[in-house]
Amino acid sequence: MAETIEIREIEERVILVGVSTREGDDTEASLDELEELADTAGAATLEKIIQNRESVHPGTYLGKGKIEEVRERIEELGATGVICDDELSPAQMRNLEEALETKVMDRTMVILDIFAKHASTKEGKIQVELAQLKYRAARLVGLRSSLSRLGGGIGTRGPGETKLEVDRRRIHDRIGQLKAELEDVKRHRETARQKRSKNHVTVAAIVGYTNAGKSTLLNKLTGTGVLAEDKLFATLDPTTRNLKLPGGQEILLTDTVGFIRKLPHHLIEAFKSTLEEAKYADIILHVVDCSNPQMDMQMYVVYDTLKQLGVENKEIITVFNKIDAAGTDRILKDLSSDYQVKISAKTGQGLEELTDLLETILRSRKVYLEQVYDYKDAGKIQLIRKYGELLSEEYTEEGIAIKAYVPAELFTSVLPS
Repeated sequence: MAETIEIREIEERVILVGVSTREGDDTEASLDELEELADTAGAATLEKIIQNRESVHPGTYLGKGKIEEVRERIEELGATGVICDDELSPAQMRNLEEALETKVMDRTMVILDIFAKHASTKEGKIQVELAQLKYRAARLVGLRSSLSRLGGGIGTRGPGETKLEVDRRRIHDRIGQLKAELEDVKRHRETARQKRSKNHVTVAAIVGYTNAGKSTLLNKLTGTGVLAEDKLFATLDPTTRNLKLPGGQEILLTDTVGFIRKLPHHLIEAFKSTLEEAKYADIILHVVDCSNPQMDMQMYVVYDTLKQLGVENKEIITVFNKIDAAGTDRILKDLSSDYQVKISAKTGQGLEELTDLLETILRSRKVYLEQVYDYKDAGKIQLIRKYGELLSEEYTEEGIAIKAYVPAELFTSVLPS
């Protein structure tokens, strides 16, 4: 009987380091989040080390004494690498690698690695490769010396991995090519948006901090099987699903990539066409994990990212999710939104209230119509049925008596002739 050989990817064992520049900042919480990111990327965290400094060291990120401490811990714990909680400059990364004599990664590299692992559509792969190449182009000189020591793991996988050793000119050529491909994707997306607009379909974009429960909510409302894991960035590619509300009205729900603190600029740029779904949506569903102690900070990050994307003057519903896991004494409010609903996407609690609210908002965007139509105008009733909300329809001797809500822009065209 042939022996079965199991091949496993070698798990990286890392030490996380961060710099706290003022008392009471969120460095500790940020490192906890970095541990989750490292776990998602396939690395085990051995220890977290914070240095208190007035500012990050411009040449080595950490000060001399702290570097020595980290070096000792690497040897004692048998760590295979170090992850810094900020984006490092090429010089900082090179100097720190030399000082620590081990592989050094930064937060951006880990996030890019997760994105590379989770991109499944052609568009997602283009966006990830573009972000990776932009990040690596600036670091090519610094990376050359350490390429021989990388040996796989975080920062070396994904569609962009084979581009590491090509020269800068070819990297920039590839960036140009990818940008052109993304422009093509953007055109297709805009065509789809125009079609939706022509069909008078209301679109709600689901936004939120990563792991707030956006995909679980989409699955629960629409009954679709979108991947929903208790991990950061479990879903990367946007998903749009149709939701038929209890009263018969329809709305399109679009799931977007999760936001995170210190989201790399390259990623915001690369994923702009995906994230812009929020910009062109009629309603924003802001999903918040209200069981998370960092809830307020996460809400701030989401609003700040929306601002960077130019998303403004939208009706916002804040959906306080995971209410089943939140403490009863927690005060839940969001002064930046128009409506707030408390739900549990997992158990279904509060979902009826959310769909009722969506129905009310949709109806408020329509005009009430009560008319009697001649039988020869039955085609207009079909229009109302397709784009509006037909409340009642009665066949009488005088004609067809209807009561309905219709989109304001359609009102004059559906009046009896």
